[in-house]
Amino acid sequence: MENFFILKLLDLFKPLFLKMGVEYKTMRRILQVKLTMDQRRKPTVFNQSRKKKDKPETNEFFKSLWIYALFGLMLIPFLFLNDNYLFQVSILFSIFMFIIMTTLISDFSSVLLDLRDKSVLDTKPVKSKTVSMAKLLHVTIYLLYITLATTMIPLVVSVIFKGILFTGLLLVSFALADVFIIAFTALLYLFILRYFDGEKLKDIINYVQIALSVGVMIGYQVVARSFELVNLDYHLDFAWWQLLLPPMWFAGLFDVLLGGSRSFGNLILTLLAVLGPIVSILLYVKMIPDFERNLQKLTAQTGKKKASSKWKVFRSLPFFISKEELPFFRFTRIMMKNERDFKLKVYPSLGFAVVIPFVFMFNGYGMMTFEEFRASSYYLTIYSVMLVIPASVIMLAHSGSYKGGWIYQVSPLKNPFILNKAALKAFLFQLFLPLFLLVSIIFSFLFGLRVLDDLLAVLVAALIFTVLCYLAGDKELAFSQPFDAVKQSGDIRLFLLMLIIPVFVGLHYLALKLPFGAMGYVVLLLVLNLLLWKRLK
Repeated sequence: MENFFILKLLDLFKPLFLKMGVEYKTMRRILQVKLTMDQRRKPTVFNQSRKKKDKPETNEFFKSLWIYALFGLMLIPFLFLNDNYLFQVSILFSIFMFIIMTTLISDFSSVLLDLRDKSVLDTKPVKSKTVSMAKLLHVTIYLLYITLATTMIPLVVSVIFKGILFTGLLLVSFALADVFIIAFTALLYLFILRYFDGEKLKDIINYVQIALSVGVMIGYQVVARSFELVNLDYHLDFAWWQLLLPPMWFAGLFDVLLGGSRSFGNLILTLLAVLGPIVSILLYVKMIPDFERNLQKLTAQTGKKKASSKWKVFRSLPFFISKEELPFFRFTRIMMKNERDFKLKVYPSLGFAVVIPFVFMFNGYGMMTFEEFRASSYYLTIYSVMLVIPASVIMLAHSGSYKGGWIYQVSPLKNPFILNKAALKAFLFQLFLPLFLLVSIIFSFLFGLRVLDDLLAVLVAALIFTVLCYLAGDKELAFSQPFDAVKQSGDIRLFLLMLIIPVFVGLHYLALKLPFGAMGYVVLLLVLNLLLWKRLK
């Protein structure tokens, strides 16, 4: 096995570990095995990649560090907020701690929640303190890499423009924040496991992974907007609620040590900045036995709730869901709700589709008054919610439980592709329609009720686009293919399909030039929609 450089550095502290009662040689070997196995794990920020496989020698984690360096660019503008430390540092650490905590939850939950240590090492003559220290160092090593990647550029900028003293305090504060994040996350898991089952924790982790993926796609917008804050002057006074916000602790630390403040509130914040991470990590170490006991809940199988009867309403809507399609409609809905891999690959694009219409819209808003904006045609940016459709339709054919697809071969269905038709409808009702209605409600407030017929046209266009995406695909049965089967050519196909969206926008814009053009466009789309859906047999 590879003798990692970080382990050679760790050897310098061998006397300290031995003094703590840790079996250093055993702990080092456990870490070496863990670091070797981690080279095969793909970080969440790369989960959108559709390449089948990489070279075995490639370390995916180190390949992902450049993305965290880009995240670090968001910190730079807040280094120049006129030395208002309480505001400046609180915002900077809010961003930093969000990046590190979401990364820890999304990519390293498997480390904190590792049951292999218990099932393998508990049968060996290894002290629990040694195993726990290996687990803690394992997480710390990777957070060190991520922290360095995220903060390297801001620290260089800080040295040049803010001086050595500011940079040194910033570096120490980042380290304290890392310690607090590790302990806080572990204690949060302990709380969840103590009062809830393991499935709830898995769901929480999954949604954090989704949030991180969304952050990758829209983070560049934050960078662009954050530079507009550089010349603003904010004054922030101490309030009791700031004691509950860890980023404010470090803001108080800077205000006391560099800003010369000696107010009681800032002294309390400074104390929390130093003692908070230390106390939290000691509390975590003390509660490790309780944490390990509760980890067993992750292996427990919990009973699933009965399927909701509310979807029986579709039995009374044969125009939308036929009696033959209804069982598959409900089946697809349940799969989309419970399939974690599917959610991780599709749900980030849902979040992106919610945000991107407003990104396009407000890029133009700055060039006009609100009255001009309200009277404009910027509501057509809602077509960008259709960006979620191509990838979602293609992913409907894939599942982590694809081996269960044999059930289709023994089913009594004369036409198994009824399943795909029902799956498309389930996607529209379960995922796309709620998203579209949310954005439509906001647009109705911004542009007025005059846009209702236009929103209806967009909805019908989305139904047509869904069918076109399915017809352009491989038409595999829903959930019958592994995720690895998504071809590399799928990215090109997605790009070509997305080119259809501007066509809809152009046709809609031309229709607005005609009397009653929007409603006429709706009628035309409805006819085309009925013809296309009838082809799905």
